[in-house]
Amino acid sequence: MSIKSNLRKIRDGVCHDPHSVLGMHENSTLEKVVRVFQPEAITVSITLLESKKKYKLSPMDVGGFWDVTFKSEAFEKYEVHVKYSDGNTFTYIHPYQFMPDITEEDAYLFGKGDHHFIYEKLGAHVREIDGVKGVSFTVWAPSARRVSVVGDFNLWDGRKHMMRVLGASGIWEIFIPGVKTELQYKYEIYTRDGQLLIKADPFAFYAQIRPGNASRIYESHYTWKDKKYISSQPGHTLDQPMSIYEVHLASWKRKEDWTWYTYREIAPILVNYVKTHGFTHIQLMPIMEYPFDGSWGYQVTGYYAPTSRFGKPDDFRYFVDYCHKHNIGVILDWVPAHFPKDDFSLGRFDGTALYEHADAQKGEHPDWGTFIFNYGRNEVANFLISNALYWLKEYHVDGLRIDAVASMLYLDYSRKEGEWVPNQYGGNENLDAIEFMKKLSTLVGKYFPKALLIAEESTAWGGVSHPVHTGGLGFDYKWNMGWMNDFLRYMSKDPIYRKYHHSDMTFSMLYQYSENFILTLSHDEVVHGKGSLLNKMPGDDWQKFANYKLLLGFMFCHPGKKLLFMGSELAPWSEWNEERGIEWELQEWEPHRTASRYLSALNAFYTTAPALWQRDQEPAGFQWIDGGNMEQSIASFYRRGKNIKDDLIVVCNFAPETYFDYRLGVPEAGEYYEVFNSDQKEHGGSGVIKNEAQKTESVEWNGRKQSIMIGVPPLAFIVFKRKESPDEK
Repeated sequence: MSIKSNLRKIRDGVCHDPHSVLGMHENSTLEKVVRVFQPEAITVSITLLESKKKYKLSPMDVGGFWDVTFKSEAFEKYEVHVKYSDGNTFTYIHPYQFMPDITEEDAYLFGKGDHHFIYEKLGAHVREIDGVKGVSFTVWAPSARRVSVVGDFNLWDGRKHMMRVLGASGIWEIFIPGVKTELQYKYEIYTRDGQLLIKADPFAFYAQIRPGNASRIYESHYTWKDKKYISSQPGHTLDQPMSIYEVHLASWKRKEDWTWYTYREIAPILVNYVKTHGFTHIQLMPIMEYPFDGSWGYQVTGYYAPTSRFGKPDDFRYFVDYCHKHNIGVILDWVPAHFPKDDFSLGRFDGTALYEHADAQKGEHPDWGTFIFNYGRNEVANFLISNALYWLKEYHVDGLRIDAVASMLYLDYSRKEGEWVPNQYGGNENLDAIEFMKKLSTLVGKYFPKALLIAEESTAWGGVSHPVHTGGLGFDYKWNMGWMNDFLRYMSKDPIYRKYHHSDMTFSMLYQYSENFILTLSHDEVVHGKGSLLNKMPGDDWQKFANYKLLLGFMFCHPGKKLLFMGSELAPWSEWNEERGIEWELQEWEPHRTASRYLSALNAFYTTAPALWQRDQEPAGFQWIDGGNMEQSIASFYRRGKNIKDDLIVVCNFAPETYFDYRLGVPEAGEYYEVFNSDQKEHGGSGVIKNEAQKTESVEWNGRKQSIMIGVPPLAFIVFKRKESPDEK
């Protein structure tokens, strides 16, 4: 193709390789030719940066272009001097004289879906190339006719920084000298059908605060201080305590004028609160950039950018670092199941269904009005896997909780007959999503073996937390949605009816060891008319608070790690509303202050009681003493640790009756003493029962040869421990 033809394509905004004619080239007589596109200029000249030679350019036959030919043995970098008709002048280093920052191997691996850290190449990166500082822009848009970088640095003019496409990879790139960090930019994409799209960068590391939606150039200068914390973390957490505080950062706490705290400002406030209440981890609802506050972050438009609502990316690094300094783990909510249809974001990115399926039966979510990722496209899977690794590597987070996994696994999720397309075998399993999740967990395990992957999966899909080599998906944990639904339904019943629903309380133990579970009372249970935890409880005010304490007590003594949504520790009457946030004024009232102290005491008890977490995933760690006492609505069980001296006996009374003489079978002879009682006065209880140490009697009960006689308070749980004999110490 002739040079003039390419020049016309550049002028008309449809050229896919402007570097082939613009910049410095060598002609057939080994002379150097420099061509520049400056349609508004009246004079153009260049200065070679090394030799300092100057050359004046002449207008070319194709309007708007200038060139000069000169003899030179070397390809020198040069700067361009432009004078305009209004007398203004502008000097810049020409961007069309630099080799690509991304290699053919990078593009090849991305096309295969195997460039695990592709974010190091795609996006906007501050670079120094051949001694020249600037920003390298790289974007994937395989169906585009032309792509340009537009931004604060070029008056958002798509003619000024047209990009070149690298072969058949669909990757476009340009290095622009002199561009500074934090400037805003987007990509102007001219599609095959003649549309002109203005898109934010899918790999942007920083974004304009909403309602703006531009990408921003960013270079981190943060120095991490958490090396000791990271090295001290166990390789897994199955035999460790885990009590997670789920946080919506925008509404946990705000300033008096209702503006947000920054990441740096809120870090000490939140961490001190979390430590005071005994939690081991914070789980943040999505903090990847999102435009609509009411989505709570679940409609992500900037997968690589911490939301600018609370500051810059390095401010979020500080937040994580501060948590680690105080031995608090950080888990991020991650949303690879779907993305919104905002015009500036991923949807129809290059004019075609690029990140999503073209078929709406596969590519659109009927409930959420969003697009579904095409997990079978190598580059899309690579985008997501690289994103997961990005948060683990660049932000040192301890794990990811993957949202809406069930919607990814099933092709017919939330669809009626005829609204979905079966897989190649006629089934409803999304085979591409399954392979994506297996690859994700495998690579996270390879690069970050201490990191946690947690699935929010609400069905009976088998092997979610089983290793990939055994046919599982490879997650470390699965949210126990079955336990949550059954137990909340049970607890919402009037105690006089609970005996008819006893199995709702006990059923979870039938499948407890099928997965590695986290018991969750998350934000989903206290929104959209479901009511707060306290308001789900039956009875008068005293009974509601007693049931609330019993709810949490049974949860913390049941096998499985724990998660509680923010504000629940205050036992609010109202469900959560992100516009109102936590009702901190409840702390003025004694019942709510007591509820908060109770949660602190419960967490302290849990985290220091190995029997409650060491053998969560082992059947030997739990045994019913009496799980069938439906008439009295009492359940009793053992929790066993790795050392017999840590073993506990738990008794839960789900009825308002008090029992002063309740016989209980125990596993070993000895003396048992009470170590926790939710009905103590300090917890807002009646204080009617306080068990003194009880010696066992040789009276068979509950199938055990030894038993003790205890008191059982109403709507409460109590825990006993056996005193060590001298020969056991």
